[in-house]
Amino acid sequence: MFQLKGRVAVVSGASSGLGKQMAKAFAEQGADLVILARRIERLEELKGELEQKGVRVLAIKCDVTSTEEINEAARQTEEAFGKVDILINCAGSAKNAGVLTMTDEEWDFTIDTDQTSVFKMTRAFANIMKKNHYGRIINISSMYGLVGNTALDTVAYHSSKGGVVNFTRAVAAELAKYNITCNAICPGYFDTELTHDTLITDEFTAYMKATVPLGRYGYEGELNAGAIFLASDEASYVTGVILPIDGGYTAV
Repeated sequence: MFQLKGRVAVVSGASSGLGKQMAKAFAEQGADLVILARRIERLEELKGELEQKGVRVLAIKCDVTSTEEINEAARQTEEAFGKVDILINCAGSAKNAGVLTMTDEEWDFTIDTDQTSVFKMTRAFANIMKKNHYGRIINISSMYGLVGNTALDTVAYHSSKGGVVNFTRAVAAELAKYNITCNAICPGYFDTELTHDTLITDEFTAYMKATVPLGRYGYEGELNAGAIFLASDEASYVTGVILPIDGGYTAV
C-alpha cells in the first residue's frame, strides 16, 4: 500500500523545513518530484539527494506570491512530465503581531504568503490535473487555523491558516467531479527554520508542555505518514478532510 511510483508530486517550500522533509518522504515512496522554492541553490542540493533514491527531480526557482512564476513553474512541470498527480502546498512565512499593533504590510505579507499563494498554486496545477482526471491536493495549514492561542500574538497567521482550512473544503467540493481530492494537514509545534527561535525559549517550551497532551514538539518526519496517505490511491474516497497532527493540542 501507499506506493507512489510513477506519480509526479509538486512540493512548494521544498528548500527547508516541512517541505524538504515531505519531498524526501515522497521520493522514498517512488514519486518523481518537482521541488519549488525561492532559494534555488538549496533546491539543487536537495535534487541531488533525491535523485540518489532513483526518482526524477525537477528543481524550479519559484516565489509562491508571484502569479507569473507559479504559472511558469506549472508550464515547465507539464512540459517535463506531462502531468501532475500530487500537489503539496507547503510554502509559507509569517509576521507575528497582534490585532492592535499589526501593520497593513505585516498583514498583507502573511496573507499573501500563507493563503493567497495556496489559491494561486492550486489554480495553476489543478488545471493540469483536470486534463488527466486525477489529482491529490494537500494543503499544509496549521493547528492555529483551527483555534486561537494565548502564547503568541499572531493574528494574521491564524487568519491565513483558517482560510486555508475552508479553502480546502471548497476546493474538495468543487473539484471532486474531476477525480481530484483536496485535503489539509494542520501541523502542531514542529521545529523548523520558521519556528525555531520561538520554540527554543523556556517560556514557550513550558507552554507547550502544558497544552500538548503528548508533552513534546513534533519530531522530524512525523507529518510524512499523513501526507503519504492523503496522496495515495488508497485515499481515493477521502476529500475535504482537515487532519491535525499536533500531539493532541486541538483535542483539549
